[in-house]
Amino acid sequence: MPDRVSGLGVPRGMDAVRITAQQRFARARAPLAMALLLAGCGRNAGERPARAPPQTTITALIWAPDWPEEMQRVAAEFSRENPSIKVNLQFMIGNSVEANLKPKVAANKLPDLISINPNDYAATLADQGVLTDVGQSAAWNNMLDTLKGDWSTAKGKHYGIAGGVAATLMYYNKEMFARAGILAPPTDFEQFLLVCEQLKKAGFTPVMWNGGFPNILANGPFSFGFANNVIAGTPDWKARMAAGTLDLDTPRGADIFAKIKLVAARGYAQPGYMRGDYEEGIRLFTEGKTAMAFHGTWASGRLMHGKGFHTGVFIPPWNARGQTVVPVIGSETGFAVCETKNKVAATKFLEYIFGRGFPLQQNKRQNISPLKRVQGAVLGDPQITAYIAAVGAYPVTASPYYSFLPAGTIDMLHPLLQDVLYGKVTARQAAHDLDQSIKNEARKTRN
Repeated sequence: MPDRVSGLGVPRGMDAVRITAQQRFARARAPLAMALLLAGCGRNAGERPARAPPQTTITALIWAPDWPEEMQRVAAEFSRENPSIKVNLQFMIGNSVEANLKPKVAANKLPDLISINPNDYAATLADQGVLTDVGQSAAWNNMLDTLKGDWSTAKGKHYGIAGGVAATLMYYNKEMFARAGILAPPTDFEQFLLVCEQLKKAGFTPVMWNGGFPNILANGPFSFGFANNVIAGTPDWKARMAAGTLDLDTPRGADIFAKIKLVAARGYAQPGYMRGDYEEGIRLFTEGKTAMAFHGTWASGRLMHGKGFHTGVFIPPWNARGQTVVPVIGSETGFAVCETKNKVAATKFLEYIFGRGFPLQQNKRQNISPLKRVQGAVLGDPQITAYIAAVGAYPVTASPYYSFLPAGTIDMLHPLLQDVLYGKVTARQAAHDLDQSIKNEARKTRN
């Protein structure tokens, strides 16, 4: 039986081994301890490790019905380059920007950065101090001078940056037109109906009608109807609208709605057109299921690239025979900064959207840029560029509906258009309702 250390029960030979192992461990640990000691010598006594910079979280409420992924990329890249600012990105829903903003304004719970339209509602928010003046920003200085008037109030405040140059136009499938024997696009509304009939007889669905997303009906056939039935013959229409003396309860006012109904009633729109939402409308045209799409330049990146056919564009001929058409062109929905505690960080994000971040969304949308100079390469289509140049030279043009209608009228117009298509109200009743809404809004403003 081996000798043991008294009272411990450990063999003497094992005790020697244990001492040797401890000595080796101590020798191995010594260099590490010395390194830590030397590292500590470089720091003053009581000095704490450096802290990460404080992070600001800004909230952005954005209108992006067909480019949410691109906006998410813009926000992600901005935060990567500016790690002290996080963007809480939220997307608007429904049919209008104004319907998303009004509850926020009423509850005084505004985001830091918002999408906004260039209209009286936005101008009022700016004059009330709800929106920040961005007139000293690089984005404002770089915006096309022709657009700046849209984003300036009567009191001289500059409250937003346009998302692009916006125009509504008719996209058409060149191969379908050729197969139907149509040699050239129509130039007045009577010819347009004949073209639709010719396409229908050739077995094609003539046009895509967005009954399920009336925003596009308002931007397209309503805006063109208002332009050619009202603006064309009423040079002082803006002053009359503001004063509440513009009369729309007339045969010409009713004709705006009658044209929209007539296209559907004659079977020129796609089956189930009242269910046609934004995404389906674009898909129907790009997949060659409709011959035409009445849409905006903001979707040209998709509509100009149909599957297996060539796309052309023309001015929607909502004019009477012998009359010069009044095209629709103006500022696209843009961005504004709200007067919040985070407005400095939000303004930085605004600058990024129209700076290094601009190509990230522009290269999908391929709209006409609102900027004089763009950072980086961007894609576009020469037909869209030529279209904008051509309509910009017309003697009389009109803005999209969201730029000139009161906010309350914008909200009532969308369901009104659907009611006309459903047959719930006549075109004349719709004109009366539109007339009364605009006059009521004018009275509210005066009071």
